Amino acid sequence: MRLLNRSAGRLSRHRRGPIAGLVVLLLGLLLTGGLYAALSPAQADTAAEQEELVQEGRELFLVGCAFCHGQNGEGVLTQGGSQYGPALTDVGAAAVDFQVGTGRMPMAQPGSQAPRKEVVYSERETAALAAYVATLGTGPAIPDEELYSTEGMEEDELNELVTRGSQIFLANCTACHNFEGSGGAMPRGGFAPKIRGVDSKHIYEAMLTGPQSMDTFSDGNIPPEDKKAVIAYLEALDEQPGYAGFSFGGLGPVSEGLVAWLVGLGALVGFAVWIAAHTTRSSKKKDEAQA
Repeated sequence: MRLLNRSAGRLSRHRRGPIAGLVVLLLGLLLTGGLYAALSPAQADTAAEQEELVQEGRELFLVGCAFCHGQNGEGVLTQGGSQYGPALTDVGAAAVDFQVGTGRMPMAQPGSQAPRKEVVYSERETAALAAYVATLGTGPAIPDEELYSTEGMEEDELNELVTRGSQIFLANCTACHNFEGSGGAMPRGGFAPKIRGVDSKHIYEAMLTGPQSMDTFSDGNIPPEDKKAVIAYLEALDEQPGYAGFSFGGLGPVSEGLVAWLVGLGALVGFAVWIAAHTTRSSKKKDEAQA
């Protein structure tokens, strides 16, 4: 018992000594260094990959975008003072991903609005351009898939989302895009494009960034969950079959009946006039022959 008490006393004295503190400090440094060595390579690799992506994006930007937007994204003015290419310093990665990912950029020539066309850049190149433009200033980032994807949702939850999305779409989007997303004409040569069958990510980015004539619906105006509801409504429209013949932009049965009335009745009236005129000429020839 005395031996144990003596050993415990020695250990207690050593713990309170300067050497014990040094040992604890060394162990802490070794543990911290080991954890940093285990975790930092992954972070360093990610940072290096991002820097490489940004550099690749800058090279692509100088070749394909700088002529209109300036070498540093500052924009280019014409001699008349109009905007040849807008500044990209605060548009963010989401705007680039939308414009380039839908083929609207690069434009063949400046115009009132860039139409959707075949995509020029690959997914890697689009990501690189977006990463570079994101370094030029502030702006929304490319949204995560969970913000716009409706996959895996329960049927009741999805139906509720579609119902809410139809109300939001009716209040904010139908004036330009038609109640079923078929698009329509806009002032000064612009137009609201058809948004049926468009990728969900690009619809979300369009609401977030407001491309061209479209208003910008920030998360303060339309929260992310409401943007997702609008996307769910448009996806439901894509799955809905067309029960009529020609849809005429989804204007409804009134427009189809009007076209049928004008075209069908007009054709009948024209045919009747032709028959009457032909009958009159035949009668005149017959009377002249008898005379």
